[in-house]
Amino acid sequence: MRFKRFGASLLVTGLALLGTASPALAHSELKSSDPARGASLATPPTQIKLTFSGPVTLADQNPIQITGPENASWTVGRAEVAGTVVTAPVQAVGPAGEYTLRYKVTFEDTHATSGSVKFNLSAPAPSPTSQAPTSSAAPASSAAPAPQAGETTPDDLVPSWVWIVLAVAVVVAGIVVALRFTRRKD
Repeated sequence: MRFKRFGASLLVTGLALLGTASPALAHSELKSSDPARGASLATPPTQIKLTFSGPVTLADQNPIQITGPENASWTVGRAEVAGTVVTAPVQAVGPAGEYTLRYKVTFEDTHATSGSVKFNLSAPAPSPTSQAPTSSAAPASSAAPAPQAGETTPDDLVPSWVWIVLAVAVVVAGIVVALRFTRRKD
């Protein structure tokens, strides 16, 4: 009888812990972008801006890439992070058409994510000028393409909540084993 009460209280405590931890397990996401998803622009932007729902850091040296029709690849300058906002100067090249901005960031819960934003240019980008964006990073065309939104990255293989549940299960198993040994001695 005593063991059943103890087991029930452990179960209630475990459920309470998991219930209160669930908001912390939610991942941040892209809230808005400039250019906006699906936007049709008459002139290409000189800077891109990504706003996330939580603080981020850059996942690698080339966290932002922009590609378009006819293998057009924009030069993306050094990205800067200010809390939840990532900005980077860009130099557009290429014809009118659909362009894809790919990004890769890491949220403060160490969850790396990537995604994309598609937008259109209604006129070709002007020919490159002699002034390039301030950057110590290589042009986006020299980097490997970022994973598409929804692709699994190594960081996505084992979510953090799995580790929490596993730790709780190990603690509960330890308590059960300890109780069985103390019960046998009595």
